[in-house]
Amino acid sequence: MAESQTKSSSKRKQSKFLAQMKKLLFLVPQIEAPPVTDRENVDLQDKMVWTFGCLVIYLILCGTPLYGISLSVLSTSMDPLYWYRPMLASRNGSLMELGISPIVTANLVLQLLIGSRIINVDQNSNSEKALFQAVQKLFAIMIAIGEAIAFIASGVYGHWLYDLGITNTLLVFVQLVFACVVLILLDEIIQRGYGIGNGVSLFIATNICTNIIWKTLSPTTIDTSSGIQYEGAIIALFHLLLTRKSIVPALKEAFYRSNLPNITNLFATILMFVVVIYFQGFRVDLPVKSTKVRGTHGQTKYPIKLFYTSNIPIILHTALVSNIFFLSQVLTNRFGDNIVTNLFGKWRYSVGNSINTRYNLNNLDYNASTPIGGLVYYISAPHSIYELLSDPIHSIIYLVFILSTCALFSYTWINVSGSSPKDVAKQLKEQGLVIRGYREHATHEVLQRYIPTAALFGGVCIAFLTLVADMIGAIGSGASILLAVTIIFEVFETYVREAQQQGMQLNMPNMGQW
Repeated sequence: MAESQTKSSSKRKQSKFLAQMKKLLFLVPQIEAPPVTDRENVDLQDKMVWTFGCLVIYLILCGTPLYGISLSVLSTSMDPLYWYRPMLASRNGSLMELGISPIVTANLVLQLLIGSRIINVDQNSNSEKALFQAVQKLFAIMIAIGEAIAFIASGVYGHWLYDLGITNTLLVFVQLVFACVVLILLDEIIQRGYGIGNGVSLFIATNICTNIIWKTLSPTTIDTSSGIQYEGAIIALFHLLLTRKSIVPALKEAFYRSNLPNITNLFATILMFVVVIYFQGFRVDLPVKSTKVRGTHGQTKYPIKLFYTSNIPIILHTALVSNIFFLSQVLTNRFGDNIVTNLFGKWRYSVGNSINTRYNLNNLDYNASTPIGGLVYYISAPHSIYELLSDPIHSIIYLVFILSTCALFSYTWINVSGSSPKDVAKQLKEQGLVIRGYREHATHEVLQRYIPTAALFGGVCIAFLTLVADMIGAIGSGASILLAVTIIFEVFETYVREAQQQGMQLNMPNMGQW
């Protein structure tokens, strides 16, 4: 009796929440999905064109500077999202200033509310799932409005009244929100079935890969304390070999120069790509058979990968930490250094005398701000082995923090995304599949042994690989390398699966699909 009352109460909560949000959905632009019959037969080449087009628009947004801001002011301002821009698919000073932060933050908040049973959504109801996705977009727009106001108020672009003026302040606000709405629609175009994969993930991978390529081959010159140098690691290597009198000092500088990409960073990045690809192959294949087809034709495998929740843990971790970083810098810029703001976070503008930011105002990649105290310092990654060993308390706290948050997010995600043992058992039952050697009612028990363990251990492995990549100095950050590899791998798997479904003959190894 009590159980039935709890269920009915949950349904009332669910209906009330969705009903209240539904009244505001007229404010949210929608992308119509292709008809079901057409969606199943959308040509793969058309999907590639749509996907490519969305990525081109995204890159145009990244390359379009905000109108109304002063580059001289921006180049000397602390960038509150400096360490997390690659993972947030954002570019400083451009229309993509906020990147996917509003989208991921909205998703994080709503998924945690579902996981904590504060709100309830029936994942088996297509109408409620569609309504919930629309509510996610509404939350993302609301968060974009809040973040745009916070960015302007933080003083990143100068004082909103004395430096920008009321007109430019309004223009910057409209540009930031408009760009976020466009990004939400681009993501929806891909996810509705017009493109391949997940829009947010593709934007992240595109931003990370272009950043790595640029840091490797950039012909841009940077004014450093040791003279003018090329930004790209490979370009700088040849330039130093040609301009330095001795080869050994030239090679040493090319491999170990600080504050700019070097050859060691490039090798570390390649190494992490190989390691993450290797870990992608770890999985357990559960033998399943069809209850409708006898013989070997009805036998297949259900793969449970080590990265069962893919890159979701590190994306949610990044969203959480980046918002804390941003809030800390907003408070510091607004109220200055005092006991309260220093407890939350103390910052140092880290460019100093090593790089002259006024030499090239268009290059905003090096106006970093580094946490040196407070909460944000202890949840920030040490960026070298020396930093790891020089402050063991910071290292231990960060290690515990990233391992626990990634494991928690991974475990929570399986319960709110329809990939828990119960959900998978139901999917197998609907497809007429059972695990070989077990009766149908035992499917949930068998999956319960593997899926939660894979989610928790996979989240821990992702966090550990992220830490290792930060230690060895991979270009960008450990999290960005991990995200790029997992996203590219997933998109490739999706392409192979859809190509095979459309009858294309691809001589590819088993990608672990069922």
